[in-house]
Amino acid sequence: MGIKQLFSIIKEEAPDAFKEGEIKNQFGRKVAIDASMSIYSFLIAVRSGGEMLTNEEGETTSHLMGMFYRTLRIVDNGIKPVYVFDGAPPKLKSGELAKRFQRKAEATEGLEEAKETGTAEDIEKFSRRTVRVTREHNVECQRLLKLMGIPYIIAPTEAEAQCAALARAGKVYAAASEDMDTLCFDSPVLLRHLTFSEQRKEPIQEIFLEKVLDGLNMDRKQFVDLCILLGCDYLDPIPKVGPHTALKLIREHGTLENFVAAVAAGKAKFVIPEDWPFADARELFFNPDVRDADHSDCEFKWGAPDMDGLIQFLVTEKGFSEDRVKAGAARLTKNLKSSQQARLEGFFKPIPKTDEEVKGLKRKNDEKIEKARKKAKEEKKEKAKAKAKPRGTA
Repeated sequence: MGIKQLFSIIKEEAPDAFKEGEIKNQFGRKVAIDASMSIYSFLIAVRSGGEMLTNEEGETTSHLMGMFYRTLRIVDNGIKPVYVFDGAPPKLKSGELAKRFQRKAEATEGLEEAKETGTAEDIEKFSRRTVRVTREHNVECQRLLKLMGIPYIIAPTEAEAQCAALARAGKVYAAASEDMDTLCFDSPVLLRHLTFSEQRKEPIQEIFLEKVLDGLNMDRKQFVDLCILLGCDYLDPIPKVGPHTALKLIREHGTLENFVAAVAAGKAKFVIPEDWPFADARELFFNPDVRDADHSDCEFKWGAPDMDGLIQFLVTEKGFSEDRVKAGAARLTKNLKSSQQARLEGFFKPIPKTDEEVKGLKRKNDEKIEKARKKAKEEKKEKAKAKAKPRGTA
């Protein structure tokens, strides 16, 4: 689900914290992609007449169609993707998952009714609500990625948190997900719409966490508290707290502890759910269960596609067009093995600087600036002297 209305707040309060551009602007970058969110979007987008795409045996192929062709588009644009799959959900998320299951069950009933008496719009609406990423979808996409030569990781828990950890360590440039809670997990850069189809013509959104915090004039703890108030996967929302109210409350009270205390003292007229463990939710954002970026499971590389394996899986087993699969494999081979021009930042591995190192770099920079000033001043004096000399003198 992510964080409700967070992007609208960023757009209003921190407009310099994001930019939109074409996918080709990400050329030469490594990106960690939230696989489960991507598969969900494939299942919703790649459909025909409100139904999932299937092969002759009636097996769903929408997820494989999306994963194959969207990944080709990403690689065609010079991006090296690594997909990250969800592991087991945190215990605090069980309530939200139960609600989602109930909503899907209700949507299934609504869909059946809509097929009998509803409009095409009703069918589309309920059909979208019944979509669920299954274990089988994940396993098949992992098999496909391996055959394509594209690396993937299975996170201990939340994929977004693991993507953020890789980005923070500099192993990838950014985390790519539609879930805004990726920023809560401290990803320096979030890319949205990266796995959308080209036909949608949605620009790639690039959101920078540091600029978000500057624009909101908040530290990270206050930002996470704001996101919890906006509504996250771990807690029930507080009634009558929308985006502007949430922003006002954090700016007024500073922390959720102060806000909850104000409600308890009758100084703020809101009804907080009886079971509302905000401190536990905050802890999940600050200390998620992720593997360190130098863990052996986080070592990934891109390889050549397995042409025979792809034909066996996609063509023989799933009914894809052989010509299209071969053409796609050829594109992968060309783009993943060719010596593409790297971005300048790709030559350097970002290393966190200590306070002393930062001061040292600043001191060296100041010395260079001062030296350049003195040199310019001396050159100006020499020019003035030369200009002042009488003509004809030696």
